[in-house]
Amino acid sequence: MEVRGLFTALITPFKEDGGLDEEGFRRNIDLQIENSVDGIVPVGTTGESATLSRDEHKKVVEIAIDHANGRVPVIAGTGSNSTTEAIEFTEHAKDAGASAALMISPYYNKPTQEGIYQHFRKIAETVDIPIILYTVPGRTRVNIEPETTKRLAKIPNIIGIKDAAGSMDQISKEIRECDRNFSIISGDDSLSLPIIALGGRGAISVVSNVAPKMMSEFIHAALDGNMERARELHYQLYPLFKILFIETNPSPVKAALNMMGMDAGNPRLPLVPVTEESRERIKKVLEEMEIL
Repeated sequence: MEVRGLFTALITPFKEDGGLDEEGFRRNIDLQIENSVDGIVPVGTTGESATLSRDEHKKVVEIAIDHANGRVPVIAGTGSNSTTEAIEFTEHAKDAGASAALMISPYYNKPTQEGIYQHFRKIAETVDIPIILYTVPGRTRVNIEPETTKRLAKIPNIIGIKDAAGSMDQISKEIRECDRNFSIISGDDSLSLPIIALGGRGAISVVSNVAPKMMSEFIHAALDGNMERARELHYQLYPLFKILFIETNPSPVKAALNMMGMDAGNPRLPLVPVTEESRERIKKVLEEMEIL
């Protein structure tokens, strides 16, 4: 599988009683595919994987694969801070028909770089599916360092990394040191343009939940070398890049989708809906961008 383009880190919509909104999830998937995204990513951080039960996690992956029905690749979030659980989720994703697995670095345990390497190596050797690493030290407190990424990139079915560490030096090291077939993917919407300019191959995006068509045009303009248009779109989208992280993701993006009449619902505790002040600020940006 080639990892290139715009992939939406899907929210998981919930009903008023807190249960999964399966039909709403299907409608959201249709919106993404109809607006030219290159793939979808269920049960990542934005999909509130941390508060889904094992059964819910697997159900969301199954719905995404079933409803996409081959129209776009499905990259299933399968990471955990338990190697055994990550293997379980990854085996399930493969059996369900996922195109690839997105795997966050182990959180809370604070493994060493050797521990991170052995964690991913064990999963990759156990489950024959393309794997995309995911480093987001703001969430996990542990970064996948470029030297570790270089080692992991030599494992045949580890095909890329979603980098949300926020360091352009790190991106440069990854691109310089890893094989050309290894994909560096932006995990931070506001840094997607410079990451692609350095040689990154796209983005796994939160913002595309709200503006998939515009994000798709933006990412592909950058990938095609049309930097004038990409810069123009970057600055048009910039207010959205900022406002959708005004509080902890995915509370702001869920608020925006609810305003747009899309299926989102509230986040699960311990996350809470955004404050009224944040809601008004989100609404203002959506109105200024003519999304509302």
